[in-house]
Amino acid sequence: MTDTAGDARLSVAEMGDESLPVPAHRLHGPGHFLGLYAAEHVAATEFVIGAAFVAMGATIQDILIGLLVGNILATLSFAFITAPIAVKTRLSLYSYLDQNMGELFSRFYNGANVLIFVAISAAMITVSATAVRVLFDIPPQTYPYPTNAYFALIAASASVIAVLVAYFGFNALSEFASICAPWLMVMFTAGGMVLVPQLNESLTGYTTLSSFSDFLGLAGTAVFTGTNAAGEPGIGLWEVIGFAWAANTFAHFGLIDMALLRYAKKSIYGLCTATGMMFGHYVAWISAALMGAATASIMGLSIAVVSPGDVAYYALGASGFVIVIVAGWTTANSNLYRAGLAAQAVVPNVPRKRVTLIVGSVVVVGSCFPFIYRSILPLLTYAGLVLVPIGGIVFAEQQVFPRLGYKSNWHRLKGVKDNVPALITWGVSLVFGFGLNFLDVIPFVFLFLPTWVVSIATYTLLAKRAGADRSYPEAEKREQAFREQVEAYHAQLAVEESQVHQPVGSTPLSIKVIRAIWILIGLLVPAVLAWRVLFHSPDIYVYYVNLERFYDLTIWCTVIYFVFAYWDLKRSKALREQASVTP
Repeated sequence: MTDTAGDARLSVAEMGDESLPVPAHRLHGPGHFLGLYAAEHVAATEFVIGAAFVAMGATIQDILIGLLVGNILATLSFAFITAPIAVKTRLSLYSYLDQNMGELFSRFYNGANVLIFVAISAAMITVSATAVRVLFDIPPQTYPYPTNAYFALIAASASVIAVLVAYFGFNALSEFASICAPWLMVMFTAGGMVLVPQLNESLTGYTTLSSFSDFLGLAGTAVFTGTNAAGEPGIGLWEVIGFAWAANTFAHFGLIDMALLRYAKKSIYGLCTATGMMFGHYVAWISAALMGAATASIMGLSIAVVSPGDVAYYALGASGFVIVIVAGWTTANSNLYRAGLAAQAVVPNVPRKRVTLIVGSVVVVGSCFPFIYRSILPLLTYAGLVLVPIGGIVFAEQQVFPRLGYKSNWHRLKGVKDNVPALITWGVSLVFGFGLNFLDVIPFVFLFLPTWVVSIATYTLLAKRAGADRSYPEAEKREQAFREQVEAYHAQLAVEESQVHQPVGSTPLSIKVIRAIWILIGLLVPAVLAWRVLFHSPDIYVYYVNLERFYDLTIWCTVIYFVFAYWDLKRSKALREQASVTP
């Protein structure tokens, strides 16, 4: 009996962690997710999306209210749609689909993910290339295709580096990316602050703003004017709400972020996504729009064609090159890595590294075309429309089926190869969603809502006809036995890992000093300098003096930040590893 139980635990262990629910002892509290979402959702795309709202002709009132409402809705979607399912199943969406939808469905799904992640990766690398372009005095790329061979060479070279990092050293880059979030937050905010006086002076002749109403007047006149790039009335409040809500549809309604939130101790921790939504998709978008409008005015160009590299350079000086390159590169690498994993699921017989190189070659070509990054907002919206039906199918199984007395895992219990109702539902939902878009019935940013509802209703009806409402006694006994085996295996893991991972204890003084340096010099000093530029520049001469001081000192603060933050990361990691091997 004991030997049989041991064999069962061994067979469960051989499945691999990704195929099993997350064990209770590996779950995280709210602090983990507050930092995680702050890091992931402050990226180079914010330069593009902020400028896009200006080019689309939103008003300042619609931006302030619409982005607030839209990002609150996005946060609530994570908290009450994604997180409950993630916590209930403790599986990533990829593992869930593999176990419940069949091989054919998983391959189609992962194929769609390959296309989406490749496009996002290419867009991010192009954003990084726009910063390098400024260094070599290459003309702005205002057309959808590259008009300068050197720009194409820079973009392709950056892509090759990103592909090699995803191929060899993704873990190291992930660690480095994790320390970027605080700096990105400060620099995005500072960039918007330091260009406001110049924007105001070009409009009113004064560098100072005496009240918040003055800021609203400036932003409404010079930035969010209500008129789009073609000189026509722009988007309204509902469109702004929709863009903010739909920007991460594939992650919340589409359930991609089950992969992250499955580690949450409670589903309410989905509210921790607010750090990403309310800063990265509210403060950073507005700040990026201010920077973009000021840069367009300085360069005498339309904001629709001003590159992120130019915006970052005029707002942050030499630090601007760093922010665009780092934010673009780290985001591209994570998505390129995901694209490689998704592609391997499509062709499982090909090694992941080889698949990553194949996918990377497509990214190399795509990164040379500026139209991809300029289309990032509709790209994210349409990507959500493609993946939202998958979220609707899983939502139906996990939230609707139990209330109707159906079996959530009916496909596995029945023992059929492919989940045909799921395949049909996805096809019907795509035809429905893109059909609505073709007919222009509602703004395309809201297409995900009726498409999601249709996917839930369609799958519920088709699954019932396929046997979701029936009982499978023998298969259910096997499922219960498997769950018991998993629980036993997790209990064994908890004991083993509690013995290996001992508490680190108090933080050494040396690490505290290192941490104080990158916080005070790397973050606080640039914030104070930006504050001085905005609020202590009574005339244009003093403004330029303060601005140059900001440029000169901030680049050294940036160097100090990354050196000491990375040092802190490595020292802290070494301390944890030492504690884990100490008897």
